[in-house]
Amino acid sequence: MQIFSDVSTWIVVPIVLALIFGKMLDAHYGTKPVIFLIFAGLGFLVTCFGMYRVVKNYMNKLKDEAEKK
Repeated sequence: MQIFSDVSTWIVVPIVLALIFGKMLDAHYGTKPVIFLIFAGLGFLVTCFGMYRVVKNYMNKLKDEAEKK
C-alpha cells in the first residue's frame, strides 16, 4: 500500500502543478501554449525521476529483507 501511495503521489502532484502553473503563466504573459507545454514536459520528467527513485528504494528494501532471511 505504501509504494502505491508514493508512486501515485509522484504521478499526480508534479504534473498537476506543472499544468496549473503553466496555464497561469501563459495567461499572464500571453504565450498561449508555450509555457504550458514546457511545464508539462518538465512535470513529466520530474514524475519519471520520482517514480524511479521510489521503485529503486523499494527494490533495495526487498533485496535487503531477502538477504536477511
